[in-house]
Amino acid sequence: MRILIVIENYLPHIGGVETVFKNLSEGLVKKGHDVSLVTHQLKGAKRFEVINGVKVHRVPCFGSRYLFSFLSIPKVVKMARRADIIHTTTFNGAFPSWLASKITGKPVIITVHEVWITLWQKLGGMNFFSAGLHEIFERLIYTLHFNRYVGVSKSTLRQLAKIGKGGKSVCVYNGFDYGFFNPERYDGSRIRKKLGMEKDFVIFAYGRPGYSKGFEYLINAAPAVSRKIKNARFVLILSRDKAYRKRHEYMADLAEKSGAGDRITIIEPVPFKELPNYIKAADCIVIPSLTEGKPVVATDTTSIPEVIYGRYVLVEPKSSKAIAEGIEKIYNRKWQTSPKKDFSVEKNINGYLKVYGEVLGK
Repeated sequence: MRILIVIENYLPHIGGVETVFKNLSEGLVKKGHDVSLVTHQLKGAKRFEVINGVKVHRVPCFGSRYLFSFLSIPKVVKMARRADIIHTTTFNGAFPSWLASKITGKPVIITVHEVWITLWQKLGGMNFFSAGLHEIFERLIYTLHFNRYVGVSKSTLRQLAKIGKGGKSVCVYNGFDYGFFNPERYDGSRIRKKLGMEKDFVIFAYGRPGYSKGFEYLINAAPAVSRKIKNARFVLILSRDKAYRKRHEYMADLAEKSGAGDRITIIEPVPFKELPNYIKAADCIVIPSLTEGKPVVATDTTSIPEVIYGRYVLVEPKSSKAIAEGIEKIYNRKWQTSPKKDFSVEKNINGYLKVYGEVLGK
């Protein structure tokens, strides 16, 4: 099968969505499929290269992932003519993928992680104008015709049903590389020593400081946590990509003014292969995580209760007070527990192959 994947960000950029599509693309290649991928070109990245069998085509977009929606159209249409099926995700790969499907007659599927319609205005830190533009752009995407909508959770399927896309939606959970994140492979003590936190209770969070991530609530929770847990230290790895530079500066300023600035360490992003060492070094993680054996504080919203397992505390979203109380519960070992759930990369790949087959009539 010849599969064309269109995604706004890809290697060397690494985030949750990029990791999911990296594992999917490379897994499809290992199963004998031909995979080409179109993405926007980051500074210093090659226009074309083959990464573990995946043919990666990068489109210059003047450093803007938003322009990818338009500047990628010629390349996506050209690549679609050679493909059997097109696979994209929200947001900026959706329009060129849909248009290429209309021009070439090739079927197109879209992966949806969350439906944000009606929620943009509620995201902290986003101004009214920006929130309005994002709302309009997302609504336009859902007016386009896709052969199948893939929700990454049952929660996402319910969101799709609310906007009238339930009839064409299926659930394929994101794949998690259990082998890569196996705690036995990593040394957390080295990181604790490097940070000078050998005897501290380390609270760790990482990711893009986007409007929907809620890092500000964690930072605002730091003073209350520090009063209750005298050796509490917060370590945040936040992306400094161009798209998040202002948000990164905002988080750093917020931390400095929080009253717990000496307890909060914001460090530069680390290579992906080094990330598990930081996870291993933590006593508590405050992000939605599938990290085995590590207590997690997560917000009780959308798909998180559906996928979380192990030792965890679910808390009210957008509440610094709730996060602080959740961390204190982890410190006092008052967590919930649930059995391990299987979200393997292999199940993810097989799930998408089933969707491809259904759409192609195979």
